[in-house]
Amino acid sequence: MRTEGDTWDIKTGVGSTALFVAAARALAGDEPGALAEDPFAEDFLRAAGAEWSALLDGEAPGHPLTETEFGKDFQEYQAARTKYFDDYTREAGAAGVRQVVIVAAGLDARAYRLPWPDGTVVYELDRPQVLDFKREVLVGNGDEPRADRREVAVDLREDWPQALRDNGFDPAAPTAWLVEGLIIYLPADAVEQLFETIHSLSAPGSRVAVEQMDLLPESAAAALAEHPDQTEHARNEWIRLIYNEPRSEAAAWFGARGWTAERVDVPDYLRANGRPAPGLEPSDGLVSTLVSLVTAVRP
Repeated sequence: MRTEGDTWDIKTGVGSTALFVAAARALAGDEPGALAEDPFAEDFLRAAGAEWSALLDGEAPGHPLTETEFGKDFQEYQAARTKYFDDYTREAGAAGVRQVVIVAAGLDARAYRLPWPDGTVVYELDRPQVLDFKREVLVGNGDEPRADRREVAVDLREDWPQALRDNGFDPAAPTAWLVEGLIIYLPADAVEQLFETIHSLSAPGSRVAVEQMDLLPESAAAALAEHPDQTEHARNEWIRLIYNEPRSEAAAWFGARGWTAERVDVPDYLRANGRPAPGLEPSDGLVSTLVSLVTAVRP
């Protein structure tokens, strides 16, 4: 259960969800016609231990990511959101934005994976233990970032705006913010504060992209917790880590403050990109039916 001062590294608590997500990205990228590929995901998983390597090698029978409807849906959803945020960053670069902030970066390897215009600075905010793990894996493999990557080792419950400035962030320059895989792990008041901070630090021409999830209905929560063995562990762990409470809707929040915002629900995004998508009924426990993706631009 989340507590006010809880802590974690890459293998425990909230940090462990980054490995689960990386596994979904890696598996989805191997599928024909995958929406997105992340070759670095496999590197992180193999460095994390034998259980993750076994999953990649097809030696993890009964694993929820490979042998349940939930897992197959989760893979498609992760590929979709990866493509969405990849496209967002490319469009920001094409519009002249050269300052990117990835909030709660986890195992995001976009600084290494994507082509960036000259002069782009990518700030990655996360807890020191998570950034240390990522750096050790990438440096150990001899990988080089394709942008000016700057680690900002800070807990988001601390003064992260000052930590960002201390690493060279310029609030007078347009910024592209990425808020991926974070909102559900924050209580409602923290989401409000996060949005307020992003708004206050954003010069004209800035952009923000947000992944958000609707309130999880009781029926969906029950469906997520119904299965035995590894599936039960994975789903119950996730349910314990999230804050399932009403929050501000990102498109409406930024739109009310003068940003031009667009929202797309993940099932619609999957269909628009030629991939199979579930129906829009959230009671079956499929995460993708609850998630939407928002992009907003500040004039």
